[in-house]
Amino acid sequence: MIYFSELQGKKVKTEDNVDVGKLDDIIFLASETPSVTKLVVRGSLKENLIIPIVHLKRINDSVIITKDYITSNLEENELHLVKNLLDKQIIDLKGNKIVRVNDVALQDKNELYIAGVDVGLLGILRWLKIESALNHLLNVFNINLTSQFLSWGDIQPLELVRGKVKLRKKEERLQRIRPEDLADYLEKTNVTNVGKFLRILNEKRAAEVIEKLNLNYQAALFRHYKPDKAAKLISFIEPDDAVDILLTLSARRREEIIKNLPEEDRKKLGHLMKYSTTPIGNILTTEFITVLPDNSVREVIDKIKKETADFSLLNNIYTVNKQNQLIGVFNLHELLMQNLDTPVYRFMLQNVMVLQLTTPVEIALHRMIKYNLQSLPVVDKNKSILGVVTSLKITQMVLKENQ
Repeated sequence: MIYFSELQGKKVKTEDNVDVGKLDDIIFLASETPSVTKLVVRGSLKENLIIPIVHLKRINDSVIITKDYITSNLEENELHLVKNLLDKQIIDLKGNKIVRVNDVALQDKNELYIAGVDVGLLGILRWLKIESALNHLLNVFNINLTSQFLSWGDIQPLELVRGKVKLRKKEERLQRIRPEDLADYLEKTNVTNVGKFLRILNEKRAAEVIEKLNLNYQAALFRHYKPDKAAKLISFIEPDDAVDILLTLSARRREEIIKNLPEEDRKKLGHLMKYSTTPIGNILTTEFITVLPDNSVREVIDKIKKETADFSLLNNIYTVNKQNQLIGVFNLHELLMQNLDTPVYRFMLQNVMVLQLTTPVEIALHRMIKYNLQSLPVVDKNKSILGVVTSLKITQMVLKENQ
């Protein structure tokens, strides 16, 4: 195994001993097997020569290439080792943490390829050319420094993606990392790199990660996405969070994205945005279900199965009359304790506690704590349900206001 720190700066000569320059970088194919494809040589006139790896003869005290070498250019799926990997942040997929690349290990098995990276102290010492001396000194005290080596299959560079490069093998492993953890990692880099990284993931997974990013990153991403792509991602994001993102955009941009949404999503987001100018309206969710008082338990269960598959949470079921006015409520436990043929009006609670759009957030929280409620419906002046607010959203808003 050869480390790049041992190669960079070596003299590059032709097989007939003509000086070409010094090895400055290595170009590799960004794939599951990252083979080295080209050498980057800093010539005597300080220009960079890109020389295909087929011209490499051997590596000893110098890098020896054929005398009839030709130069080339960077191709679509190729990346620079120094620019795109060395000293960059990566995700340790095995340890589920973010680390920095201190050195890159190369292996020669019929062809030269990147075997992995060193993220430990030895990687730094190698660059300082004091690895052997320090190891010798530490051995006197029976201290042994070991390399913190991560194989290529165990890492995901945060800044690696360029153009259409996709590391498909690692996409599967990224699915096992929680979206909030991926979001934390990505917020350690810049918005451009976040956008490139998200291209590795499928749209649903990318939306889950975007949902966990802070609003500044979300806004920056959606300002650059094409309207159809932005709409696709928005459709995977919780409606109340989607509204927060959309409201950071210009009215024109927001309208372009909403036009590309399915009709049902347009109505849902339009409904929320209409009421988002009030504190309660800003945390309103349309994830609720209503039934009629003469619906049986069996009918209610069937409706829940059909209409709430995408809900993140369902605390209560609300009963409305034919004028769509709220007249009762019951929770899932109460529902499941009944016989399947029992009509809703026999066990629903009729005195429903409600909120208005103008209700102060502190009062809403006080009611939830006092009566141990997980959610409350928000109604208009005609007692029609506009949406639901949860205790979690209320608490988060109060904490944010008091920071």
